Amino acid sequence: ILTSVAIPNTITSFGNFAFDFCNKLASIYIPNGTTSIGSYAFRFCSGLTSVIIPDSVIEIGAQAFGTCSSLTSINIPNNITRIYSQTFGDCKSLTGITIPNSVIAIGDAAFEGCESFTSITIPNSVTSIGERFLAYCYNLKTVTLGTGIKKISNGAFRYCRSLTGITIPNGVTKI
Repeated sequence: ILTSVAIPNTITSFGNFAFDFCNKLASIYIPNGTTSIGSYAFRFCSGLTSVIIPDSVIEIGAQAFGTCSSLTSINIPNNITRIYSQTFGDCKSLTGITIPNSVIAIGDAAFEGCESFTSITIPNSVTSIGERFLAYCYNLKTVTLGTGIKKISNGAFRYCRSLTGITIPNGVTKI
């Protein structure tokens, strides 16, 4: 059972499924100089509690950290432009996340099932948010939407039963 990995500083990318289902993996060091984290790279790593991603990372694939149920904190690097589908979906212990101003699009179910979220702020740089992007975030109370949003897709706030209100920016043309 894999519980730890020594990653050399020469690694520049983590491929698709690299550590998929390594549920006893407690921590991972992502070296500075890494530019991409593939789809499903750490999916179902339910033992992970925190991850620090260096600013050298410019792409994080779909479901890269999906169902990391013990993950309490993660940073999104300042060079990321898209958060893909279910990148952080079902991270039930994740209490919040800061989305940098470099992000322009958030994919389907990107944060679906992040039950411990209580608030989230979407920066002005984001123009679209995908279907169910915050669905099943049962404890989510506040959402601040940036002024750049033009499209809010189906079920974006589905089952966010603690949500007390949202102000939809004037530029939104489709909900």
